[in-house]
Amino acid sequence: MRIALGVEYDGAAFCGWQRQMRQPSVQAALELALSAVAGEAVTVVTAGRTDRGVHARAQVVHFDTQAQRLPVSWVRGTNAHLPKTIAVRWAKPVPETFHARFCARSRTYEYLLLNRAVRPALQFQKWGWYHQPLNLESMQEGLQQIVGTHDFSAFRAAECQAKSPVKTMLEARVTRLGDLFCFRFRADAFLQHMVRNLVGALVYVGCRKQPPDWMSALLSGRNRTCAAPTFAPDGLYLVAIEYAPQWQIPILSDPPGAPAFSFS
Repeated sequence: MRIALGVEYDGAAFCGWQRQMRQPSVQAALELALSAVAGEAVTVVTAGRTDRGVHARAQVVHFDTQAQRLPVSWVRGTNAHLPKTIAVRWAKPVPETFHARFCARSRTYEYLLLNRAVRPALQFQKWGWYHQPLNLESMQEGLQQIVGTHDFSAFRAAECQAKSPVKTMLEARVTRLGDLFCFRFRADAFLQHMVRNLVGALVYVGCRKQPPDWMSALLSGRNRTCAAPTFAPDGLYLVAIEYAPQWQIPILSDPPGAPAFSFS
């Protein structure tokens, strides 16, 4: 039997999604909890691997098991064995042809950036921070340069293992609420550190170190060393994985009073 799960987590205490030796990972914690509920070893496959310190609101995974459990038991039983910073939000049986990674049509990330002179305390490791004033219109203009299919080598980590740097950016925008900027990126797939490198470049544009069309020049140059430094992971969230309707993967919505995402 194949089961799909929706998972959220605070990534601050983890080395990232992927299991690593002698370091706490989201994958290892989830597999340990699921194995306790299943009564057998469980290995999960994820829609996308997040880096150290990156958070997720709507990660999707699948796993195969011989154990017969109700969906509510997979949710509540697994959560009882997880640390407080990871939670399974839903579970459902899926056909064996469903694959959390390969069936995904797109991934959406948001980056929350506080723009004020003093660093945040209450949202430490939940928001990114930049101290110099940023211009919204300049960053919006810069974002339009990256929409479409491009070679994103200039925004790719040196250790990235993706077979191709060519990705299709379906949506790229930034909105503002007071001192908080929300960057939103939706693409068919992402390279390692791609969003954080894009945010770093956009901050250069926003503080007038570079013009908006610098984003296009970086894409054309395909040289990571010419771009801005990688931005901190603190404000980065995986917020949505899109699948074809046939899979009936739940689309989550947060209640009023939840942290602001995609504000206008």
